[in-house]
Amino acid sequence: MPMHIALYQPDIPQNTGTILRLAACLGLDAHIVAPAGFPTSDRAFRRAGMDYLDAVVLVRHSSWPAFETWRRDHHHRLVLFTTLATTSYLDYAYRADDVLLFGRESAGVPAEVHAAADARLLIPMRRGLRSLNVALAAAMAAGEALRQTQGS
Repeated sequence: MPMHIALYQPDIPQNTGTILRLAACLGLDAHIVAPAGFPTSDRAFRRAGMDYLDAVVLVRHSSWPAFETWRRDHHHRLVLFTTLATTSYLDYAYRADDVLLFGRESAGVPAEVHAAADARLLIPMRRGLRSLNVALAAAMAAGEALRQTQGS
């Protein structure tokens, strides 16, 4: 069973495209939790030049409750990456079928999503800086999770 990257209501299509490419290249399933701030149909992605779309397993969820139903039905742990966490992403023991969740670029995720997470992780940064680009954070998180679950 593959690991999953999920995007909660993404705002920026370029970041989503980069994360979909990451998922394709690393063999991760990708999930988009609607609504997004831009069209997320295959046609819209292809029009934007995402020629690797056929190489990624992309699942679209119509809402947070729909995503949560899918996740619970498949017994996946939800690992939320958030600047509000205190545990470093390097200090967590990942499983091969975890769902790595990243919030909206503009607003993160609401309290109900935080509450649903099995773990909330932080990518440590220098003080005074707000956050990493979500695509960079996803790449760092996926790299560590795959290192742990597939070996280096």
